[in-house]
Amino acid sequence: MSSIAKLMKQASRMKEQMEQIQAQLAARTVEATAGGNAVKIVAKCDGSLASIKIDPQALNPDDAQLLEDMILSAANQALSQAREISNTEMGRATQGFNLPGLTS
Repeated sequence: MSSIAKLMKQASRMKEQMEQIQAQLAARTVEATAGGNAVKIVAKCDGSLASIKIDPQALNPDDAQLLEDMILSAANQALSQAREISNTEMGRATQGFNLPGLTS
């Protein structure tokens, strides 16, 4: 088999693996909390948020800024965890492939 045919087969296999991983990442979730569990964020490993839960006791109109900060903190933590998992899983798909422009 020619080296170009091998390269094409390798690229096709990698594409299939990456599509499978992307589907798995869309279903996988991570959770982060802030404010002593007053705010809980669940993010999908495809980079989207799945849910936001707020403890009703944290709903004080005088502390709206604090609640906003807790939501932002938990969301950033959850998305960071999701991004890390995504990068790890996608890195596994390209590991061992010597395609120009891709790091393994």
